[in-house]
Amino acid sequence: MSSELLRLIAAQICLHAAMTGTRMAAPLLALQFGYSAAAVGVLLSLFALTQVFLALPAGRYADRHGLRRPLRLAVAAACIGAGVAALVPGFPALCLAALFTGGATGVAVITLQRHVGHSARGPAELRKVFSWLAIAPAAANFIGPFSAGLLIDHAGRSAGDAQGFRVALAAMALLPLVCWALARGAHDSGGSPLAPGAAKPRALDLLAEPMFRRLLFINWMQSAAWDVHTFVLPLLGHERGLSASVIGTLLGAFAIAAAGIRVVLPMLAGRWTERQVIIAANVLTAAVFAAYPLMRGAWGMGLCSVMLGVALGAVQPMVMSMLHQITPAARHGEALALRVMTLNASSVAMPVLFGTAGALIGVAGLFWVVGGVVAVGTPAVRGLRAPPPSGPAHNL
Repeated sequence: MSSELLRLIAAQICLHAAMTGTRMAAPLLALQFGYSAAAVGVLLSLFALTQVFLALPAGRYADRHGLRRPLRLAVAAACIGAGVAALVPGFPALCLAALFTGGATGVAVITLQRHVGHSARGPAELRKVFSWLAIAPAAANFIGPFSAGLLIDHAGRSAGDAQGFRVALAAMALLPLVCWALARGAHDSGGSPLAPGAAKPRALDLLAEPMFRRLLFINWMQSAAWDVHTFVLPLLGHERGLSASVIGTLLGAFAIAAAGIRVVLPMLAGRWTERQVIIAANVLTAAVFAAYPLMRGAWGMGLCSVMLGVALGAVQPMVMSMLHQITPAARHGEALALRVMTLNASSVAMPVLFGTAGALIGVAGLFWVVGGVVAVGTPAVRGLRAPPPSGPAHNL
């Protein structure tokens, strides 16, 4: 791994951790102020809301301007959002922090993914760099809440008082500045401005491409499998009589396995193609979903959780690599944005669908239905084809 790629990964961790730390602190502070669970639910939804609406404009902006300008805006938004909540804590400020830090994270992710994809040379290097970059969200999901929790408990005059929350939110406001310090020196190959008089690109043009639609469908299948596991495992564990700590451990084992496989993937990037990895992941996912409801004890469910984490954790870097190969270089940011919008929309709709289906066919049936969908959709992976690599100008 090059030093520049390492700095960009650390930069993404800092900005992403600012959001995850704020996402942990904000609802706790709202509850302390006496707001209802419904209000807290609205607050949490705001972290994803701006990502849905900003994704496409952010992708196009990154396509036009490259790395620094969109990343600078993301850093400023995250600092302002968390900073305002630290200075004047209250429910409106917490909502502002949710909107700003959530949107900033979405913009930064699209910008950094586009930049890293442009900087890689060839499919094998694309697989490597996206495998490394995929570690950043997993690390941020630990660092942000962990550091915010420590500050809330230990920086206040008494455990969890408002002073501790303000210190935690102030720390989250400073993390994006570290992101900018790490990323500002990265080589920026710039964007691809529209030619004078040229028609503005339309998202429908990308969606009209069969290979892009196929890739989105494959990514949606894996994302739905991830969501159903997160949603249904607590229900299945409750049916099996498992304690909350055991269920939490099972979910933790899944997350660790998903992050761990991304550390291993760069070593396999030169041997396995994207299509081979995704097919293997689909087959393993379908098999695990078939076996999961049959497990009666924590050890069997834990094994299934780890295997599923390995399968689903391996897919995102491969999808990102393939996306950069099948879409025009001048529209990578827009393609990344469409992927983000698709997955976020799915994550909003799927829990409602899962809950309704689970009530009708039971938890075990829901596992088997989703596993069947993944199995039936696996042949679509075999149709993935990438054009010959053209090789960008700069190597990370």
